[in-house]
Amino acid sequence: MASTIRIRAISSGDTTEVQSLVQHPMDSGYVKDAQGALIPAHFIQQLTFEHDGKVVFLADWGPAVSKDPYVKFSFKGAKKGDDLKISWVDNKGATDAITAKIQ
Repeated sequence: MASTIRIRAISSGDTTEVQSLVQHPMDSGYVKDAQGALIPAHFIQQLTFEHDGKVVFLADWGPAVSKDPYVKFSFKGAKKGDDLKISWVDNKGATDAITAKIQ
């Protein structure tokens, strides 16, 4: 199965800018389907970015985050060629992870 995570990490000087898109339905549990039944909650609870074994970004999310969330942030201490690991876990126990090279 292909990863649900798309990532771009570019190092410039001592700062690395990270852009990531995660494909996930992020259902709140408050929306009804065409028949009027509630669609069960299904959302990412935790999104983690790690560089060199250290967490550089951690998001604890709930049902209010929109479908296919986009995350952009910067951090210091990385260089071109380093690995950046991204992982998530949702409220149903599903997970995904990917490791990308910083450009």
